[in-house]
Amino acid sequence: MNVGPPTGAVKVAIRRVRRSGHPLPLPSYATPGAAGLDLYADIEHPLTLVPGERGLVPTGVAIALPLGYEAQVRPRSGWAWRTGVTLLNAPGTIDADYRGEIQVVLINLGQEPVTIHRGDRIAQLVVAPVSCVEWSEVEELPLTQRGEGGFGHTGK
Repeated sequence: MNVGPPTGAVKVAIRRVRRSGHPLPLPSYATPGAAGLDLYADIEHPLTLVPGERGLVPTGVAIALPLGYEAQVRPRSGWAWRTGVTLLNAPGTIDADYRGEIQVVLINLGQEPVTIHRGDRIAQLVVAPVSCVEWSEVEELPLTQRGEGGFGHTGK
C-alpha cells in the first residue's frame, strides 16, 4: 500500500533518470507512519548476489533536496532479516547539492544467493534536516560525568 506524503512534507524535486520501458513507482511510503520512502531497483536484468558479494543497484531517480536537508539511504529491516542483504555503507548520505542518480550499495551477508529483480524494494530513503557546525577551538572541553569513556565503558 503506497500512501501520500504527510501534512507539512518537505517538497523535493525528483527526476526519472531513464524513460524507457515501464516506469517504476517513485519512492513512496508503505504506511502512513513510515519514516522511510521505499527505493526500487531500476535494473534491466535480474542481479544475483552470492554470499559475500556486493553490487551497485540503480534506482532510476535523482533528487534535488533543499539546502539544510540530507537524505539517508538505509537498509530494509525485513529484507535484511530474511535474506541477509543489507547496505555496505549504511546509512548512505545524499547531500543537498548532489544531482546524480541514487544508487544503492548492497551486500549479501546471508548464506544463500539472493536475486534482485526490476521493481524490488531494495532500501529506504529518509529525508532529514541537517545542522551545520561552526567550530570554536578551545584548549579544554567542559567536564562531564562520562568524560572520555567509550566503547563499553558502562560494562555489559
